[in-house]
Amino acid sequence: MAINLINAGYPLHCYNRTPSKAQSVIEAGGKYFSTPQEAARDASIILVMVTDGPDVEKVLFGEDGALQAAPSGALILVMSTISPQMNRDLAARAGALGFRMIDAPVSGGDVGAQRGTLSIMAGGNETDIAEAMPVFQVLGETITHCGPVGSGQVVKLCNQICGALNLLGVCEALSLGTKNGIDPEILIRVISGGAGNSWAMEHLAAKIANGDWAPGFMVDTQQKDMRLVAEMAAQTQTPLPGAALTTQLWQAAQAQDCGSEGIQSLAKVLFALAKIDSKK
Repeated sequence: MAINLINAGYPLHCYNRTPSKAQSVIEAGGKYFSTPQEAARDASIILVMVTDGPDVEKVLFGEDGALQAAPSGALILVMSTISPQMNRDLAARAGALGFRMIDAPVSGGDVGAQRGTLSIMAGGNETDIAEAMPVFQVLGETITHCGPVGSGQVVKLCNQICGALNLLGVCEALSLGTKNGIDPEILIRVISGGAGNSWAMEHLAAKIANGDWAPGFMVDTQQKDMRLVAEMAAQTQTPLPGAALTTQLWQAAQAQDCGSEGIQSLAKVLFALAKIDSKK
């Protein structure tokens, strides 16, 4: 995402808790800083993409946080997936300091980030979203104003439910087909051309068939999102049995030390239940 912004002509200051992970951005022309505070100095737009709500809070409001030095009126784009209520609370705190905030979580995986084809779910007022739109258009193809601050996070968590259950369907289909002697490549080709197709079928099924468990999106990070789904469901008394089941299956994957693998490692759990040998 950072490299796409640089290629679009934006001067980019960056910070990462692991400096080596910023090397490709530096090589593309970005300027690295050792703290969020230094990176945000003179920045009119601040993009935050870290793991969870406490991380967003720290990078913005911490001792060396971005808002210690950012100019008054700067626009903050929270592109992490965090609790909708926490995002609203952070927006209120930022507003009291003279800053503006949009929640803008994304979907599309590492492929979408690289290609600039992400789906961006934005929550905030129309004026701020209009200001952020040129940046969003570099990063994504589908940009949707979902409502006031926090609404983007709600839509993202709904998206995560669909993604989880679609992936569970892929894993079950591959499990049943494999157990009955069908070549996984045939399953993928046929299902991809019909009503059973999904993003998970198109992007993760072949990885499962080939035993590729490398993360585009880690199980541990997905489980953070599913925790947020469960919290929001509890707050609104919304039954989500499918989401709960998939969360438990991913928990089994974590128990098998697969937490740092890709979410497609869900298939390992299904294969183990069916006594199918999965590729290591």
